[in-house]
Amino acid sequence: MKKFTNQNKSRRNFLKNFSLGVGASAFVAPALIGQSCTQENDGPIQAAPDRQVGIALVGLGEYSTDQLGPALLETQYCRLAGVVTGTPESGTRFQKKYGFPAENIYNYDNFDEIAHNDDIDVIYLVLPPALHPEFAIRAFQAGKHVICEKPIAPSVAEAEQMIAARDAAGKLMSVGYRLHFDPYHQEIMHLGRDMVYGRVTEIESDFKLYVDDPENWRARRALGGGSVWDMGIYNIQAAIYTIGENPIAVTANELTKQRPDIFNDVDEAMEFELEFPSGAVAKCESNFWADEDSHRAETEEGYFELTPAFYYSGQRGETHERVIHHGQVNQQALQMDDFAQRVLNNDPNTPVPGEMGLRDVRIIEAIYESAANGGQRISLEL
Repeated sequence: MKKFTNQNKSRRNFLKNFSLGVGASAFVAPALIGQSCTQENDGPIQAAPDRQVGIALVGLGEYSTDQLGPALLETQYCRLAGVVTGTPESGTRFQKKYGFPAENIYNYDNFDEIAHNDDIDVIYLVLPPALHPEFAIRAFQAGKHVICEKPIAPSVAEAEQMIAARDAAGKLMSVGYRLHFDPYHQEIMHLGRDMVYGRVTEIESDFKLYVDDPENWRARRALGGGSVWDMGIYNIQAAIYTIGENPIAVTANELTKQRPDIFNDVDEAMEFELEFPSGAVAKCESNFWADEDSHRAETEEGYFELTPAFYYSGQRGETHERVIHHGQVNQQALQMDDFAQRVLNNDPNTPVPGEMGLRDVRIIEAIYESAANGGQRISLEL
């Protein structure tokens, strides 16, 4: 994966000139574990195709430019209807490429005017995590549904405020957990939770991304940075939906920083373990000094793994007895189409709800608490 560079210097100025994006009612407990989104597994319901949901992207960085925008050209139930950006030329570029009206270009100051635009149904937040709560709450107050990139918020309290705002507005919310819609990850959900090779006993899961810019939001606590918030959350997700249980405890150790001048107030690398009710343990690592990822589950009868596991495409997998192979899909298109159908049918049962995002923030906070206390075991009640 490529290096990430050229970020701005303050939270408010960051908003004004934002140029690099990241890269949601109560639900029953199984929805928070994770489920594959197929028709036979309570997947996307079929909606009338005569109307597409209008989505506005908030933040036009690399993820919006290279992934979400192109994905919206492949969706069936939704379309790009507008943007919110601090850079007018970026808004104009998107408007010309995707063909939405020029008046559907907003900035961070006039964001609230989006309430009067019936062409826009959903706000997709592609901002650093510290900015998610403010704009999610404002979006709900504007009467819009919300997709929020991960992590949902930089604290449990703020995540709870977002969910409360959703409920008060009577709107829907999902988190951008795209891998729930990827067939490779749906297969490891099946292999693990259905105990195809017996019970999962241990998981090893790593996600690492090279970052060398001190102005990158990932290196800035004020914007929600840190390796667990950005990378480790994938390992947390994958461990949970592979085993099919929520963890009951965590332990963690922050690794010695290789570049303290860049990562002076966030972790550059973290090792952490998740304990599960069945006795399984997930051993995970996130860091900002490499470019690699993998996810492997040891079972009573063998193993299964994905390497690479967490990228937008290119997954490869195997078990102790066969190769795992699926055709490539556009994860983001499937993710957004699923939510669009929920909106069209007023169905709150997204497989990636805001409560799932809140759960993951609780786990991440416990990881940092453990690391700050010498690897103390922190119990979880999820």
